[in-house]
Amino acid sequence: MKSLLYRAKDFLKSEDGPTATEYAVMLALIIIVCIGTITTLGQSVKTVFANVDTELKKVPGGGGS
Repeated sequence: MKSLLYRAKDFLKSEDGPTATEYAVMLALIIIVCIGTITTLGQSVKTVFANVDTELKKVPGGGGS
């Protein structure tokens, strides 16, 4: 029983757990920022291509159906 108690104390004193948790939180925040950036950029690119498509359809022989 004392062995289990000592292991528990050592585990709580160890800094490996909090460090891994901090890295996991940082990674999650980086992923959230990346997803937000890609989503925003994707919407901007979609708008640009829609505008280009609209302008090309106005030009004679511009590929409009």
